[in-house]
Amino acid sequence: MADGAPTTFAEPGLTRVEAVMAAIERRIDGRAMAAGARLPSVRAFADTMQVSKSTVVEAYDRLLAQGSIVSRPGSGFYVAGKPQPLSLAAIGPRLDREVDPLWIARQSLETGDDVLKPGCGWLPADWMPEEGLRRASRQVARDRGASLTCYDTPLGLAPLRQQLARRLTERGILAHPDQIVLTDSATHALDLICRFLVEPGDTVLVDDPCYFNFHALLRAHRVEVVGVPFGDAGPDLAAFEQALTEHKPRFYLTNSGLHNPNGASLGPAAVHRILRLAEAHDTLIVEDDIYADFEAEPGPRLAGFDGLERVIHIGGFSKTLSAAARIGVIAIRSDWVERLVDLKLAVCLSNSHLAAALIHRFLADGSYRHHLESVRTRLADSRGTTLKRLVAAGLSVPFVPTAGMFLWARLPDGLDAAEVSRRALAKGVVLAPGNVFSLGQNAADHLRFNVAQCADKRVFDVLEAAMAG
Repeated sequence: MADGAPTTFAEPGLTRVEAVMAAIERRIDGRAMAAGARLPSVRAFADTMQVSKSTVVEAYDRLLAQGSIVSRPGSGFYVAGKPQPLSLAAIGPRLDREVDPLWIARQSLETGDDVLKPGCGWLPADWMPEEGLRRASRQVARDRGASLTCYDTPLGLAPLRQQLARRLTERGILAHPDQIVLTDSATHALDLICRFLVEPGDTVLVDDPCYFNFHALLRAHRVEVVGVPFGDAGPDLAAFEQALTEHKPRFYLTNSGLHNPNGASLGPAAVHRILRLAEAHDTLIVEDDIYADFEAEPGPRLAGFDGLERVIHIGGFSKTLSAAARIGVIAIRSDWVERLVDLKLAVCLSNSHLAAALIHRFLADGSYRHHLESVRTRLADSRGTTLKRLVAAGLSVPFVPTAGMFLWARLPDGLDAAEVSRRALAKGVVLAPGNVFSLGQNAADHLRFNVAQCADKRVFDVLEAAMAG
C-alpha cells in the first residue's frame, strides 16, 4: 500500500478495494445508509477498514463511476439517488450464500425429490394426510352454505376459531373465540404482530439459537435484534434479565415448547421466572407454538400461566397438516383485538376462507387427531434411528427431545458446519448449519437434523464424506 497504512482487513475472494466497495454497498442495500447520507471521510473509513487511504480513494472513485455515490466538492461523498429495495442478505452477519438461511430455504423449496433435505423444517409429503385432505376438500365443496368466492370475516372463520379456543384450553390457555384472529400462516401472524407492536429502531429479544427466519423477519421490520443464550432448560435467565435491563426490548420472541432448533421445552419454573422478569421490566412476550401438536402431553405454556395479559400466542398447521393450505392463529388480549383486526384489514383484508374451511372440516371429523397419533409414533421411531446414525457418524447429541422433529447435533473435532454443509450441498444433500440459527454466531460446530427427513441412508453417507473433507 502506498502510504503504509494497516492492511489487516480482508474478505475472502475480494481485493482490498473491492472489500471497501462491498462494505459501502452492504450499508446502502441494507438501508443503514439512505439516499443523501454522507459517507465517512477517506481517512476515517481507512481507519475503520484497516486499509490505506489510497485504497478508500480508489473504492470511492469506482462507486462514483457506477453511480452508487456522488461527490460534493468541499463537502464529501454522499449516497446517490433514491433508496434501493431492501436486501435482507445485506443485513446481519456476512455468511456464505450457499449456507445462509434464506438460501437454505430456497434450496429446500426449489429442488426436486432427488435432493435429500435433512436440514429442512417440514415433514415429508408422504407423511401428510393427503387423501384425508382431499376428502375434506370435497366436503367443503359440497357444503352449499359455504362460500367458495367471498372474503372471510375480519377475525376469520367463526367455527374454526371456536374449535381452536377449545384446543387451546386443552393446553391450559384460556382464550375466547373472539380473542383469536386468523391469518394466512404463522409467519404472517408474526409479521402482523411486528407491525402491531414495533417501530424501526426498537429492540426485540430472541433466543440464541432460534428459528433463522425470526432474524430475517425482524430485520425486515428494521428492529434491533438481541440474542439470549438458550439451552436445554430454556433461556439463560441471568442473561435474559441483563438483556431486559440493558436493552428495554419491546418483546421477547420464543418457542416455549419443542424449541427450534434444539427441541427443548420450558418447565413450569422457567415459565414462571420468565414471566416475572418480563413483568418487572414491562416487556411483552410473543410465544410461537407452531410445534405444539407434536406433543402427546401438552407442556406448560407462557400464555397459559399469563392468561394472555402480557403474552401473545401464535400457532398454525403448516408443520402438522398442510403447507399448501396455511392458516395462522393469534390469541391475544381482548382489548387489543379490534386494533389488530384493523391492521389486518389494512395490510391483507382477509385470510384464506377456503383454507380455514378445509382445516376446520379436517379437525371436526376427528381425522386430525388420528393423523397426529400416527405422526408422533413415526417421529419417535425416526428420532431413535437418526440418533443412532448420528452417533455412529461421530456426532454428539447431548439433549434428546421427547417429541418433535429436530435433533441439535455437534460435530466432532471442531469441524465447521458451514463447510460440511457446503460439501454436502454439492452432493445433493441440504443440511442446516448451526450458525444460521445463532445471532451471535456461536454454533459453528452444530447442525440441526429433521429426523423425519433422515430415513435415506445416503444422508449419512454424504454427511460422513463431507466431514472427512
